[in-house]
Formats: sequence, structure tokens, C-alpha cells
Amino acid sequence: MIYSVRGKLIVRERDFVVIESSGVGFKCFVSLNTLSRLQQDIKEVMLYTYMSVKEDAMDLFGFYSPEELDCFKLLISVSGVGPKMAIALLSEFNPNRLLLAIASEDTKSLTAASGVGNKLAQRIVLELKDKVGNISVNAAVEDIKAVATVGVTSNTKEAVSALVSLGFTQSEAAIAVGHSDSSLSTEELIKNALKELSRQV
Repeated sequence: MIYSVRGKLIVRERDFVVIESSGVGFKCFVSLNTLSRLQQDIKEVMLYTYMSVKEDAMDLFGFYSPEELDCFKLLISVSGVGPKMAIALLSEFNPNRLLLAIASEDTKSLTAASGVGNKLAQRIVLELKDKVGNISVNAAVEDIKAVATVGVTSNTKEAVSALVSLGFTQSEAAIAVGHSDSSLSTEELIKNALKELSRQV
């Protein structure tokens, strides 16, 4: 297994890069998020890698951060999600946003990724919701904890539904509501959430 590749970036295409190391060019399929971090004028780059071996192909996938690699491995553990589909999801979402979308059961947002329909989005949430906490993404830890409190009471559920009807995504609503005391009334939860969401604009 190739853990990582370090070397000179010699090719940069829309869905893959080639990194030359010790005279060997490694073709790595990458997400748009990773691609945006790799500029042609950088003298040396390093990618964490995952090798996918099938009967008719052997592909190398590259990731700018170990968190993105961990998300990739999590995604391909879902039935029906192959490496290319996982890359499509990671092109649409950075690790923080992906984990939060799954934790908050935001299937609508997940369908924004190319090739991901509603049924597949639901399967991803169903199979991974309880596993996202195992991936350490510092910026997402507190938000994931907040999302976990939503659904504990009918008030929090109603508040999230109300915010979604106002145009916020399931993820945004769940995070904002989750940061408040779940014992508050639905009206108070909505009010506090709207204040928090307005500060993010």
C-alpha cells in the first residue's frame, strides 16, 4: 500500500494530477478541493494516498489532508459508493461540511454531488451517521456534538423544520439549534438559531 507520494507536480488536470518522485510519475485522482490546493508553480507537493485494486484496474487516489482521506475511506465503506463517487462527494464538500451533512441527516445537500440521488444520500446517512464522530476534524467536532443533541426533544425537531422551511439547509438549521439549550421552547430555539445564523452571513 502506498501511504503517500511526495515530489514535483508535473501534470494538473481537472480530476487528476501526476507527481514525479524519483523519476516515476504517479497519477493520482483527486477531488476539486485537493486540486485547488495544488498549483503548478509549487516546487514540491505531498498527497496522502489510497490505492484501489480491481480485476481490471489499479487506481491511486490522492488527498491533500489525512482528514479528507479518512472521509474517503468512510464513504467507500457504504454499499453503492465507489471511489469515483466518493471523490465526487469530496469535490462538492470539504471534510467539515461532509461530516456535518451526514451527522445532521442533510440528504438534500448530499444530492448536490454529481451522481448522488436521494436513495443513495439516505443510505450514506443511515450507514455513516453513527461513525462520523470517529473522524477528527477540529473545526467540526463542536458542531457535530451540537447536531447530536437535535432530535432529543420535539422542540428541537420543530425548530429545525421551521428553519428549513425558511430556506436554511438541514445542516445549518441543526447546528444552529444544537448550540442552544434543548429544554427551551420552539420559539426560543428558533430565535436563538436565527441570531446565530445571521452572524454567519
